[in-house]
Amino acid sequence: MRILLLSSCLFVGGIANAANDLPGGGIDPEALSRHVRILASDEFEGRAPATNGEQRTVDYLIEEFRKAGLQPGGKDGSWVQEVPLVRATVDGKVAAHLTLGGKMLPLVNGEDITLQSLSPFGVVDQQDVPLVFIGYGISAPERHWDDYKGVDLAGKIAVVLINDADFEADAPGAFDGKAVTYYGRWTYKFEEAARRGAEGVLIVHETAGAAYPWATVKASGTSALFDIERSQEEALAAHTPVRGWVQRALAERIFSAAGLDFEAEKRKAMTTEFRPVELGDARLSTSFWVNRERVVTRNVVAKLEGATHPEESVIFSAHWDAFGIGEPDASGQNVRHGAIDNATGIASVLELGRVFAAGPRPQRSLYFLALTAEEKGLLGASYYAAHPLAPLETTAAVLNIEMFSPDGETADIATWGKGRVSLEGDVDRVAKARGRRWSPDPNLEAGFFYRADHFAFARKGVPAITVGAGLDKLDGGVAAGRALRDAYFAKCYHQACDAWSPQWDARGLAADTLLVYDLGLELANGRQWPQWDKGAEFEAAREASDALRR
Repeated sequence: MRILLLSSCLFVGGIANAANDLPGGGIDPEALSRHVRILASDEFEGRAPATNGEQRTVDYLIEEFRKAGLQPGGKDGSWVQEVPLVRATVDGKVAAHLTLGGKMLPLVNGEDITLQSLSPFGVVDQQDVPLVFIGYGISAPERHWDDYKGVDLAGKIAVVLINDADFEADAPGAFDGKAVTYYGRWTYKFEEAARRGAEGVLIVHETAGAAYPWATVKASGTSALFDIERSQEEALAAHTPVRGWVQRALAERIFSAAGLDFEAEKRKAMTTEFRPVELGDARLSTSFWVNRERVVTRNVVAKLEGATHPEESVIFSAHWDAFGIGEPDASGQNVRHGAIDNATGIASVLELGRVFAAGPRPQRSLYFLALTAEEKGLLGASYYAAHPLAPLETTAAVLNIEMFSPDGETADIATWGKGRVSLEGDVDRVAKARGRRWSPDPNLEAGFFYRADHFAFARKGVPAITVGAGLDKLDGGVAAGRALRDAYFAKCYHQACDAWSPQWDARGLAADTLLVYDLGLELANGRQWPQWDKGAEFEAAREASDALRR
């Protein structure tokens, strides 16, 4: 039997014993692995919001929080916070074709293009709508950038590039180099095109710029869409009638038919002089039905009330949702299990709740949030941030957890994106105390800071980070860690093969969860208030409530 003494925890055969100095026997790798195995099982049907999989998930989470000795954190003694949404599902097949050079080119939804709609109507019927290239689709006055140049998009479809203008530029420019800004996110591009009155918007997919392959676009693009409840007028203002993605190869064909070179036009779009370009006689026609229904999904909320400063809080969060049941993959599997993304994060929140509940009551109140609909646009987190159960002004920090690694321990731990917040230095400090280190996000061009639930809190000014796995594996170093990460994103991200395996080495899950515990314990029992760096984009929002924090 192999015995390893690591990070103050005794491991026997790779599974932690209770012999450490934390309450409740400490962070237990076996418990973490068990939670993931259950949550990512076929029985939970991929944990899509507003499905039977949600009900099983919510029931499981409530029972585990209750067993841990936590209290309900919702209103009126409830374990849940209801999140009302609209679910929009394509009903039947999507008919679509392009007219190029007077000839009709049929399109296959999910293969050539993905088309969806969040407009308030039950049918999309567009015929011969002209296409206009709008570069990166960005209007950023503070960066002296405007791709739209006042073009009238009424009755037209905007074709835009993914990421922002610095991603492939020869030198850093208006958008911070390869570290993608919010303007590079697909959510922004859809929103801005709607503000401009476009009939639709198509994003040209490129794997490097998007940071995921077309298979990921297909999986999400052919799933149900969710949105917050809006009036018809609000929905019309917020969404174009149709939206989606187009394969780069198809975009090249469209540009070529218009006498344009795709790469040359993309280079022009990297400059402030770029002006929108009509794409010849290219016209898109599409028709499909949309089933719109009101659904109520749920955040699960557990609480440990503070002993001396209960009005102040620290939040530990992760999203519980995944992509549910989809088309069968090559092996015939149709359940998109969401094991790494993000049953690992939820497992850590459950284990943190158990360990904190087993110890002395903290000075500040602790909230343990299992958030819904992250994969649908951070909707559960955004709803909580708009309807907080504890005042955001006196929420010291949000420690969100995403996609911890099942591949054993690493020398480092990472946070997503460049948050420009003191919590990043705090992670480094607690990591060093355990003989590890913090690694800045090595893929700033992927825009991860804007792709996780902490962002919904950051936008309100609350210091917030998402903690994720490092790459420097104790067995194999950075090369091994990067190879595993790249393979996951290329093959299993949002796919059925994101599944639990008996071969998982949960010691890494435990070691990373331990560091979140260490930082959370400091915040729970201290008087410090984490801060945004000077000039950070969320600094002003936090400063507006400075007087409410002592």
